[in-house]
Amino acid sequence: MEEGARSCLLLSRSSLEQDIRASYLMDHMISDGVLTGDEEDRIRSKLTRREQATALLELLLRKDNQAYISFYNALVRESYGDLASLLHNSLPLVSPEAEKSFSDGGTRYVQAVLSEGGVPQRPVVFVSRSALVNRVREKLYRLQKEPGWVTVFGMAGSGKSVLAAEAVRDHALITESFPGGVHWLSIGQLDRADLLVRIQSLCFRLEQQSQEKDPSSSLHRPPGSLEEAKERLRFLMLRRYPRSLLVLDDIWDSSVLKAFDIQCRVLLTTRDRSLADCVSGSKSEVAVESGLEEDQALEILALYVNGKPQRLPEQARSIVRECKGSPLVVSLIGALLREFPDRWAYYLHTLQQKKFKRIRKSSSYDYDALDQAMAASIQVLSEEHRELYIDLTVLEQDVKVPAKVLSVLWDLELEEVEDVLQDFVNKSLLFRDCHHRPYLYYLHDLQLDFLTEMNRSGLESLHTKVVRQYQQRYSQGPPTSGDEECLYWFRFLTYHMAKANLTQELYSLMFSLDWVRTKAQIMGPAHLINDYVEYGAILDKENSEVRGHFQEFLSLNGHQLEQRPFPDVVQLALSQPESSEVYRQALLQAQERATRGGLYLDWVNKSSLKSLSRLVVQPHQGSIYSACFSHDGTKIASCGSSKTLRVFKSTSGEKLLEIQAHDDDVLCCAFSPDDHLLATCSSDRKVKVWSGTLPSAIQILDRLQTDLVVYLCNYSFCVLWNINKPSSQNTMFGHLEPVNHCCFSPDDAYLSTSSSDGTLKLWEVSSANEWKSIDVADVFPEQREQTEVIVKCSTWSADGRTIICAARNAVFVFDIETEAMLLEIRTSRLSTVQYCHACPSSKLVAIALSHYAVELWDIETSKKMADCSGHLSWVHGVQFSPDGSLLLSWSDDQTVRAWETNKVHTSSAVCLKRDSDVLFNNGDITVVAADNRNRLQVRNGRTGAVMFQSEDQESRIRCTAICTQTSAVGLGREDGTIQVLEVPSGASLATLQGHTRTVLHCQFTPEGHTLITSSEDTTIRVWRWRTGECVVLEGHKEQVRCFSLLTTSPSSETHLLSWSFDGTIKVWDMSSGERLQDLVCHQGAVLACDVSPDGQLFATTSADKTAKVWSRASWQCVRLLNGHQDCVRSCRFSWDGRRLATGDDNGEIRLWNVKDGTLLKICSRDNKDAMDSLHGGWVTDLHFSPDNTVLLSTGGYIKWWNVEKGEALQTFYPTGANLKRIHVSPDFSTFGGIAH
Repeated sequence: MEEGARSCLLLSRSSLEQDIRASYLMDHMISDGVLTGDEEDRIRSKLTRREQATALLELLLRKDNQAYISFYNALVRESYGDLASLLHNSLPLVSPEAEKSFSDGGTRYVQAVLSEGGVPQRPVVFVSRSALVNRVREKLYRLQKEPGWVTVFGMAGSGKSVLAAEAVRDHALITESFPGGVHWLSIGQLDRADLLVRIQSLCFRLEQQSQEKDPSSSLHRPPGSLEEAKERLRFLMLRRYPRSLLVLDDIWDSSVLKAFDIQCRVLLTTRDRSLADCVSGSKSEVAVESGLEEDQALEILALYVNGKPQRLPEQARSIVRECKGSPLVVSLIGALLREFPDRWAYYLHTLQQKKFKRIRKSSSYDYDALDQAMAASIQVLSEEHRELYIDLTVLEQDVKVPAKVLSVLWDLELEEVEDVLQDFVNKSLLFRDCHHRPYLYYLHDLQLDFLTEMNRSGLESLHTKVVRQYQQRYSQGPPTSGDEECLYWFRFLTYHMAKANLTQELYSLMFSLDWVRTKAQIMGPAHLINDYVEYGAILDKENSEVRGHFQEFLSLNGHQLEQRPFPDVVQLALSQPESSEVYRQALLQAQERATRGGLYLDWVNKSSLKSLSRLVVQPHQGSIYSACFSHDGTKIASCGSSKTLRVFKSTSGEKLLEIQAHDDDVLCCAFSPDDHLLATCSSDRKVKVWSGTLPSAIQILDRLQTDLVVYLCNYSFCVLWNINKPSSQNTMFGHLEPVNHCCFSPDDAYLSTSSSDGTLKLWEVSSANEWKSIDVADVFPEQREQTEVIVKCSTWSADGRTIICAARNAVFVFDIETEAMLLEIRTSRLSTVQYCHACPSSKLVAIALSHYAVELWDIETSKKMADCSGHLSWVHGVQFSPDGSLLLSWSDDQTVRAWETNKVHTSSAVCLKRDSDVLFNNGDITVVAADNRNRLQVRNGRTGAVMFQSEDQESRIRCTAICTQTSAVGLGREDGTIQVLEVPSGASLATLQGHTRTVLHCQFTPEGHTLITSSEDTTIRVWRWRTGECVVLEGHKEQVRCFSLLTTSPSSETHLLSWSFDGTIKVWDMSSGERLQDLVCHQGAVLACDVSPDGQLFATTSADKTAKVWSRASWQCVRLLNGHQDCVRSCRFSWDGRRLATGDDNGEIRLWNVKDGTLLKICSRDNKDAMDSLHGGWVTDLHFSPDNTVLLSTGGYIKWWNVEKGEALQTFYPTGANLKRIHVSPDFSTFGGIAH
């Protein structure tokens, strides 16, 4: 320290020891970095105030010039103006060390000006917020020509004072705009007497500085009143310091600010944005964000502990996130950690537990603890507003609310509420999101935490108030406007009920189908499912079974509830088991609506069907190519043709994260072992690694430059990468064709690769050497020469002893040690295996198939354990959860499905094929169809009970028929054989040989003596099945998929109408086999035909996108119906013959006037569904009601239409894929079909 400064301290020592309070001054000096925590503790250990002052001065005498300047500034800031004047003349010049601390635009001149004006030095730990600093400086430059006000506002602890001090620490700003100096005055919460003392101190300092520059000027006596002080200050600022800046730090009250309304240049910091409204002159403002950027906050913590941000423990990042980067909290905790560097976990826990009193003063801040700073902000409110502010304790963290919600809570007019909220915003007690209209309001986490801690004992009553106010406002029903207020109530009403312990209200709400319908329509199903999960413990106390009913209903129908137009929830609920509370409520509502003309369908045999399905979600618009569980099983990630990556909860489907990940299809996604990272690869030839919580890419890597664990490109080699290195670790060469898939062994020692060259190779990871090679193509010797064998994928058993791979329509299990094939699983020859995955906890293996199914097999017993049906298109993949309890599947139908493997039962592996026949007889319903084990089954349609089951057939069953006159059923097989069996004995009544290829359709004539069959061999055969006599109808050039009897009169029963892929219609005499007519109808295949009820007309539809109406009298086309944009697959005349309905592969249905061929109506949705269709797929069948007012259509789902209006009356969603055909009872009351 310079000798002059030391001498001045010694001369003034007695006066200083007598008056100063050392504890007040030390906070400033610690902030300036001239005093350490240990030194502060030694001084505080002294028993009396005077002893503390003596110890501080003794310590100060041993320090440098910077300490002297800091002590002087502390005296000024703590209003010891008279004592500061004793030291002023001996202020030393800036030291070389101090010069360094003013490197950002500071000079000796700047330091001298700021020191004289009492501007605080930079904190010892300082991180620049340059954008904010520049914004303040920009506003200050505007004061260069005329007086005015710049307001820097923000919540408690946001760093306003440091920001203001940093803004004036600029040589150009001071010399150009404020050559008269910068004068800092700390205000805080003051009464009039204290305010007078502060202004007296400022005036004394200004007069003293003026006298030094002009000895002729004299010091005046201190002003005796506030009015006199204001005038004295006005004189000094206008006459002696005309171009100076007055900085008023921490202004709380407008009456205090008015004392400085003296036509000078003022920079003020405040929590109340509106304070400057009470003074005159030009005004501008700068808002200070409540939190630092994460990297800035981490830098501060690192500076406090003398470390580097990247080397801080994980708790550092958690502390920053917990306090939302509050500069106050970060600085307080940083200062504490400087003394106790091992307390990271303790201070994080303290923050999380809201124990603010433990985060005590360790800086120059004005309050002893964080809770005092928060309380001070609230205390300035009026008593009425304080009570309203306390009500905000009920808000959820990070939730923004519109004023309408608080209008309900406070029972005030909306305009009055907006005025109150504006007051809170002005005082930095509340934040407003101006990007929304109307505005949304929210609390900073620290404010909410403080309110919660302060009102902990009254939380239940506060939440009760919310619920009661809502019930009073919406006594007639919930809001349905869909605005922000409506969304708030639907999202958080259950939360408030649970917090208020209003269990009965919560039961009534969540066990209500009306609530489910309305909330699902407004918010989607995921939030609903999440409610049943989150409040499950409360709901289970009332009735766990009912809670399960509602949760299961939403989990399995959630993807339907995402559709627009919104489906009829009552109809969906009628598909629930009859024991379900959801079904019971739906049935009552359906019965009531039916009395008013509503149409509802009750699923008769649903009790006989069991499902493994646990959750169905539709996360993307487009095919889904990959999905995976997180390693803790709580999350699911999915990606696909939408180019996005989405993460959602595995319990409810609630979206957690959505990222526009790539510029092309995203082919694969995977979680890192700790679930903190996600990796994606894409057709854009890039691999990206993402944060698991933020939509930001950590690395974007071009082909062959990545830090993913394994990256496979469409080449004949595999590249293995180290996640911590920018270059590849190992490249594995050996395949001759593209590599399709790779998989690590359970111990990560080996890697399996599957290739289009027909081989499965195993590699040592450490050396990248080929270990074993299995030629899977050898298993297909008869086909190898004809077509290539592509090995799609592989998976390891849990014990790592076997490897399972998929190729074509089969899955193979190989012993790794011997390379011997242990098991071969052959699926349908019409399907291909897309993917397979072994369960980590059992002997199950899941198989994804192109025919829309997922199969579960036990590889130990070689038995199929379950057939999981429900997808509406190709299933691209499957994956078990880490514990094996769930199975994930994803498909082109845009859905991801989760299946419960612990519900696996053998009966679920048996399902019926879609080629079926149904007999309605006096209320009885009989269904005949083949099952997936190639047995013929006859079932009771109402109960699902099996009435008859045949032995396994030698060849696949392709069609079935019921004889209405005798207890007989017919079946046609792929090998061309037809069998007629007696039911229920199963005795063979006839075996008919003659067709050389697959029998596609069979039908008994009404009297039951004749069986007609059509085949891929282009022929139709008319059998006297008891005797085996046969008439062959030959003439078609391509397969004959169907035919129709012409039954307008008894004589015409011998006539038959057939159609074929050859584009022709042919009419036959069944008795003689004579071809009566041969019509070339279409340029494409004829897909459907229907005869009018009077037999005078028939209609044909074709792959050429047209439909035609033909006259039976002239055998000429009388109507050409154009307009469909896709293959026309179905048609049906109305019973009065006036209308014709046609359906196409796009899902569109058209109604035509038969008389003149005009288009009457187009029946379709407003938009395409998940299957890129207007009907969930092809329209495969159509039926009119007997009164011609209702039309029934089938596709991916079943719909009933109002014929006159062309509007949908009802939709039924089956559990499986497209219905091939639907059977209708004569009275149009019962409908039967098989969805698989």
